[in-house]
Amino acid sequence: MSRLFVVATPIGNLGDITLRALEVLRSVGHIAAEDTRHTAKLLRHYEIATPLISYHEHNHRRQLPRILALLAQSDVALVSDAGTPGISDPGAELVTAADAAGHDVVPLPGPSALSAILSVAGCEPGPVHFLGFLPRKRGARRDLIKRYAAGPGVTVFFETPHRLQAALTDIAAVAGAQQLVVGRELTKLHEEVVRGPAAVVAAQLARKPPRGEFVLVLQGTGADGGPPPVPAVGPALLRRDDDLLARRFATLCDELGDRRPALAQLVVETGLPRREVYRRLHQEE
Repeated sequence: MSRLFVVATPIGNLGDITLRALEVLRSVGHIAAEDTRHTAKLLRHYEIATPLISYHEHNHRRQLPRILALLAQSDVALVSDAGTPGISDPGAELVTAADAAGHDVVPLPGPSALSAILSVAGCEPGPVHFLGFLPRKRGARRDLIKRYAAGPGVTVFFETPHRLQAALTDIAAVAGAQQLVVGRELTKLHEEVVRGPAAVVAAQLARKPPRGEFVLVLQGTGADGGPPPVPAVGPALLRRDDDLLARRFATLCDELGDRRPALAQLVVETGLPRREVYRRLHQEE
C-alpha cells in the first residue's frame, strides 16, 4: 500500500525545512496542500516539480475521495500553509481516512509555531494545554481563558491580527498578574517575542497594535492556586469614581507587586488612556 506523509513545512524562514521533507516532497506522486499557491512558492524555491492538489477547510470533504484515489496509485504528501499539518487545520480527517483505507501514515516532524513558542517561553516542566484559536464571542472566550488560567501548567493558543487586542484585553482582565508570552511572526523578518505580566503585555501591545500571526502562552496559577484576581468593581464605576480608582490601584499594587503593571491593569480595566489614569491617581499629590 502507498503511504501518506504528513510533512511539516517552514512557518516563515524557508531554511527551516528538513532534508527528509525535501526528499519526500520530490519523491511522492502528489502533494495535498492547504493553499497550492503558497506551497508552489516553497516548491519553486527548492526546484521541486511534484503536482499539487488543493485540500483545505472549504473543500476537504469533496477532495477526500480524490486524494484517496491518488493514494491507491502512489505516495502522497500532506502539507499545510505553514508548520505541522493536523494542528488547527483539516488534516486529521485525511489522516483518519487514509489509515482506515489501509495506508501507512508517516509523520515528518519539523517546524511548528507551537513548539517554537514553547522553546522560548521559559516555562517550567508541566502540563501544556493547546486550544488552537480562541472563540470569537467575548463571553465564551473569557470563560475559556478563566478556566485554563486557574489551572496547572501553561496554555497555548493562536490568534489573528484583528482579534488580538480583544483577546489580550480578556486575558488581562482575568489573569493580569500571570506571565504571558506573545510570539509574533516567528522565524520571519519581523519576529518578535513579548513577555511579562498579562496586564503589562496587553497595555504594551495596545499602544502600537502589531501585525502578523500570533501565538500566545499563558502561565496557569497551579492546580491549587485558585482563579486569578478579577476586577473588584465594574469599569463604569472605576471610570467615574476617583476614590474607587485609587483603592483598586492600591489592591493591584499588592497583587502584582509593582506600580507599573498595576497601572497597566487599570488601563485595561477602565478602558481609559494611560495618561488619564495616571493623572487621576496623582491629582492630589
